[in-house]
Parts: sequence; structure tokens; C-alpha cells
Amino acid sequence: MDISSLSLAELRRLQGKVETEIRRRSDSAKKDLLKRMQKLAAEHGMSLTEVIGQENQEKAAPAPKKAAAKPAKKAAAKPASVIKFRHPENAAIGWTGHGRKPQWVIDWLAQGKPLDELRAEAPVTSA
Repeated sequence: MDISSLSLAELRRLQGKVETEIRRRSDSAKKDLLKRMQKLAAEHGMSLTEVIGQENQEKAAPAPKKAAAKPAKKAAAKPASVIKFRHPENAAIGWTGHGRKPQWVIDWLAQGKPLDELRAEAPVTSA
């Protein structure tokens, strides 16, 4: 396949298809590996959770307790994300503009439409 002759919209559509196929194959590989690991554990008379549980207990040995432990510091609260873009057909679906673009945004851009048309009128904070 000669991708140099494809338009930008075609390349974006192809990119979406490639990402979907990668996710599908990755999920399939994980499921296959899990089945193989469960089978191997069963051959040794154990369940996979027993094997994983034993490993975690060996690694996480309890630390000796101190007489006067300091109170744990609380982590700073992360501010809620603000929805900046809305799905063109379902306003309940939104995107903050950060991280990976959702497929509906990729499809919108592949049609040659500007991202500004998806901009949310009043930003809504997501929890």
C-alpha cells in the first residue's frame, strides 16, 4: 500500500483503523496469554490467583512498626477536568482536549471539518 498518495482525510481514517486493530490484537493477545497462564497454573495444581497472591506476599513483606509514626500527608487534590469539546450528535459525550483524541474527533477532522465547531459553549467540569 502506497500511503504517500493518500489524502490527509484518508490517512486519518486509516490511522483510526490501525489504532482499532492494534487495540483488538493487543486485547486478544492478553486473553490468550491469560488462558495459557491459567492452564499452566492448573497443571501445577494451583489457580492463577494463588500464584500471583504468593508472589505479592513474598515481595511485600510487612515493615516493622515504629512506636510513634508520623501522620501521613494527604495528596494534593487534582483539579477536575473541563470539557472543551462535545460530540456533534450526543452532547453527553465530551473531551477535555487533553490526551488521546477520541475516535469521534478523529472522524470529524477526517471529514475536513474544523475542531472549533465541536467546542462546548459553556465548559462543564467533569468529575
